[in-house]
Amino acid sequence: MTTASQWWRTALVRIQPGEIALRGYPIEQLIGEISFAQTIWLLLRGELPSPAQAKLLEAALVAAVDHGPQAPSIAAARMAATCGVGLNNAVATGVNLLGDVHGGAGQQAMSMLRDLRDSDLPLPKAIEEYRRWHRFLPGFGHRFHPRDPRRDPLLRLVTEAVEDEVVSGEYLVIALEVEHAIAPVPMNIDGATAVIYAELGFPPELARGLFVLSRSVGILAHAWEEQQSGARIKGPIPRPLLADYTGPSLRDLTQSGQSQT
Repeated sequence: MTTASQWWRTALVRIQPGEIALRGYPIEQLIGEISFAQTIWLLLRGELPSPAQAKLLEAALVAAVDHGPQAPSIAAARMAATCGVGLNNAVATGVNLLGDVHGGAGQQAMSMLRDLRDSDLPLPKAIEEYRRWHRFLPGFGHRFHPRDPRRDPLLRLVTEAVEDEVVSGEYLVIALEVEHAIAPVPMNIDGATAVIYAELGFPPELARGLFVLSRSVGILAHAWEEQQSGARIKGPIPRPLLADYTGPSLRDLTQSGQSQT
């Protein structure tokens, strides 16, 4: 093996002239045989998931695809699309807004669930201590939905997976105990998908990456829709509206003593 070929090393894909193999599987065997969710699992985890594992992963990905044009990442992508940039630029604009505040709650919720699982304290006491040191509990409550409509179907699928011994259910128990402790604040999409990703064995960092993959679908669809509208340079508010001005009143440069003439 030459130094040049060792520069980038990967266990993900084998590329040869006329050959593409993902984790050892020839691409021609995968096309038409496995789903996109299964492909994601294969690349991230190294092996194909069971059908039941793939079902849970796909459910979490579907649940988070879109949350309307008021979501900052989607709004930014739509505005970018009206500025004449390419579709890839508009999508990148939206994706680049997914950070700790908008898009990071799933990862934070997973980290919280793991911290509670690994605590030496009994679970109720561990939750009490966590609440003492954290103002917000990621994955619970929603600024728009009194009860997130995605919570129940996702947790129902997890419950079924526990009954079928697909997953252990330990993270589901912890999340429901947190929800009980802070009632009536319910779990939201980030908490429910955090339970799924944790039960499936993904690390918290990948929870954010998987959310980005999911939300990219909605961002793409919104950017494409906005491109088709033919509108140009749409800002964050309708044109007749102006942002409130909070600076000084109008003043005359000649009365300020700063005029150079």
